[in-house]
Formats: sequence, structure tokens, C-alpha cells
Amino acid sequence: MDSRYFDLAKVLTGHSTKVKKGEKVLIETFDVPDGMVIALIRIIRKKGGIPFVTNYHAPVTRELLLEASDDQYAYDSEIKLKQMQGIDIYIALRGANNIFDTSDVPGDRMQRATKHYRPVQDYRVQKTRWVVLRWPTSAMAQQAQMSTEAFEDFYFRVCTMDYGRMTVGMDSLKKLMDQTDKVEIKGEGTDLRFSIAGIDAITCGGDRNIPDGEVFSCPVKDSVEGVLQFNAPTVYQGTSFDNIRLVFEKGKVVEATGSNTARLNEILDTDAGARYIGEFSLGFNPYITHPMRDILFDEKIAGSFHFTPGQAYEEADNGNRSQIHWDMVCIQTPEFGGGEVWFDGELIRKDGQFVPEDLQQLNPEYLLAEN
Repeated sequence: MDSRYFDLAKVLTGHSTKVKKGEKVLIETFDVPDGMVIALIRIIRKKGGIPFVTNYHAPVTRELLLEASDDQYAYDSEIKLKQMQGIDIYIALRGANNIFDTSDVPGDRMQRATKHYRPVQDYRVQKTRWVVLRWPTSAMAQQAQMSTEAFEDFYFRVCTMDYGRMTVGMDSLKKLMDQTDKVEIKGEGTDLRFSIAGIDAITCGGDRNIPDGEVFSCPVKDSVEGVLQFNAPTVYQGTSFDNIRLVFEKGKVVEATGSNTARLNEILDTDAGARYIGEFSLGFNPYITHPMRDILFDEKIAGSFHFTPGQAYEEADNGNRSQIHWDMVCIQTPEFGGGEVWFDGELIRKDGQFVPEDLQQLNPEYLLAEN
């Protein structure tokens, strides 16, 4: 069995979720090799935890989505919620041999599933210790425009890095964001203004997502004004989008265009909260520098930020509620057009590089030099 599986399992059960004796751990896998699941089971048992496993496969999930009824969803979601309420820790590994497997599932079918399973996701996020990560596949390697072998090496390097090295810089950024009122973001096609006053900032250094490297907060719901041009591609509900452009008035998306404008607006019309923002975050993982249409990687790109239509997290809450939570990414490094982030009139980041001295420990040069 690949020794890297055990290295990753140790990170997930140690730094990320801190499994303790007697704790119930739910492992959910999506098209992941049995060897990785076995490695997790063995490490959890070694720590005294109690592992439970659920396996999913994309073609089967697609088939269920195509014809599932409300009664079926209600029954299944009740079972899944009961299971989630009985566990302490949730670990999910999500592979995808074809990221577009659900692209031909009608939008109303996707929305129906999202609505029924939202309480399960909310309980998992708010009430359990959890970590979620992708699994490297040939499809992901193609998205990253890398060979399969090179991508796997990259994947295990970024996923098993010492995330503790980000702690000092993240704590400084959190302290600054907690004290900030007005945020301004400028760049190619972007002139955005909003407030984060009174909303906590949350550090993410490998304890929720792998890979990780971000500090997030949330705009005051009705404070967002201006225009935002995203330059990273995104896949949501099985559909690919490029060049998304959002216009905001009093916090609401009043105009949305992109490579698939009709589908984009269909998703943003899912419910009343879908056109308001539920998260604002700055990303700084030094190993991730280019988008690959996988949000768990792309939202951590060094020099990026993401701005998220939909549901707000409970720990950084502006009160917005929605069935969707769609992290859209804008990269501000020079090769992607540059840009600036300002907090209360102070330049915080320019062309992807943090400017204040106490934040420079989050710049790639520092983080990579420490390895």
C-alpha cells in the first residue's frame, strides 16, 4: 500500500480533526481507492477512534439524481441527518473521474437534492469536527494540465505540508480583519466596496479543508457595492463557467454574466439568499498558483480572494441563508492582471503580495523558504 496514504491519513486524523479515543468518525468517500480508506481506518483505530465508512460513486449518484422523488429525498436525508447527529468527526475524500458527470442533470433536480440535504450539511459544518479534501485522479491532472504522476506528487506535497507554519501570519491577518470596517478591492474589471464590521474572521490552516490556507470573514449583508470580474474558471452543480462578472447594489447581485449566463442566473435565482454574499476570504497557499476548476484547490491560490454567493457560515455570519454556497475566485498575482486589497484605507495586499510587515509571513517566499 502507498505509504503516502498513511502520511495523509495522519494529517487528517491528527492536525485536521484531532481524533481521540472513543470518538465516532464518519469517513465518506467518492470514487477513492480502497487503500486510502483502509489507511484512514487503521490510523483512526490506532488512536482509539471508531471508524464508519460510506462509499459513493459518481455514475450511481447521477442516476439517483435524475429520477429521485421528494419522498425519497425526505427519507434518505432523515437517515443521513440521524447518522450525522451520532458522530463526532466527519472526514470526506472526494474524487472525480469526470467532473461533469452531473452536467446533464436538470437544474431543478439539482436544486431539489440541495434543498433536502442542506440540513445534513449544516449540521455537519456547525456541529462536528470535519475536514474535506479532493482525491487526485487523471481527470484532476488534466484540469491542472499536468501528467498524472506529476499531479499526484504535487497533491501529496501540498496536502501533507506543515500547515502549522501559517499560524503566526494567519493570526495577524485575523486580528486585522476583526478590527476592519471598510474593504475595497480593485483590479482589472473590478471596483468593489463592502463592510466586514462586527463579523469574526476565521483562520483556516488545515483544520477544515485540505489543501488549506485562507482567512475568511463575511460582508455585512447589504453593504456590497460595485462590480467584480472573476478570472478563475469554476464548476458548480456539474456546469462549467468562465469570466463571471457580478454587479452589486445594496448587497444584492443585480447583474450576472459569464460564459453561461442563463445557467448562472438560474442558480442565483435558487432562493432569496443566493444573490447575496455569504463569505469573503483571502487565499495564500504557496504551492497553489494556478486554477484547475476545483474549488478546494482554487480558493486557496496564493494571491487570490474568493467571494461567495449564498449561505454564510455560522462562525462568520451575516444572517444570509441559501441552498447554495458558491465560492468564486479572483486571482490578483501579476500573471493574472494584478490588483489591490485595502482595509480602512490601508493597502493590505498588492498584486498578490501582503504589504504590512506582520502579514508578510503569508507570502509564498516566506512560507516556501520555511519548508
